[in-house]
Amino acid sequence: MKLATSSTGIELLLLLIAFVLSMIIGIERQIRQKSAGMRTHTLVGTGAALFTLVSGFGFNAVLGTEVNLDPSRIAAQVVSGVGFLGAGVIFMRRDVVRGLTTAATIWMTAAIGMACGAGMPVLAVAATVLYLVAVGPFARLARVLPSPDRRRIVTVRYDDGSGVLRSILSTATSMGFEASVLGTEVQRRDGSRPQVLASMRFTGRAPLQHLVLALDDLDGVTGVRLRDDDDD
Repeated sequence: MKLATSSTGIELLLLLIAFVLSMIIGIERQIRQKSAGMRTHTLVGTGAALFTLVSGFGFNAVLGTEVNLDPSRIAAQVVSGVGFLGAGVIFMRRDVVRGLTTAATIWMTAAIGMACGAGMPVLAVAATVLYLVAVGPFARLARVLPSPDRRRIVTVRYDDGSGVLRSILSTATSMGFEASVLGTEVQRRDGSRPQVLASMRFTGRAPLQHLVLALDDLDGVTGVRLRDDDDD
């Protein structure tokens, strides 16, 4: 009985460590106002730890000479299940993919929970610290590195004569971009309002994909496409 109590105490401690580490990651996501925040990450990490604990220690009573269990089978299913959960926060709009970092965070949170459940809390703590480094100093480093966005052109289609270009430039400025118009073409169709097809280059520190989505939401804008300089 004493040995069982000691084992239960260790399992509860590992589960608590997974809960705390997952919550730390979730708080960081919550502060950044991401689609998956503190509650989601805490549940993912704690659930992954619980599944791992169950797979590792929950079937000791049925083990015997004629019964063999592979604890890694449940762990593998946890990885697959978390993959589907992470896919739910990824979406694509106007050729712009968003949510990849949050999906990767959910995946890593599950891995940290599994490490705790497998009895490796030191490894889980180290992984949490490395995660905070990746989303902290690494994110600031990425902002000062040469951006491939400088070689990309945004093609915007909008209604002519409605002041839409003014709204486009105002939105870009408010998001920290400088805009230059490379060329415009007025397209007229029978029975429809003339539209302008403008090729524009935007330079700024923020990801260009964020601006593309903001421009697509403007009234009068009917199409936004991101392309490289060497596209035909």
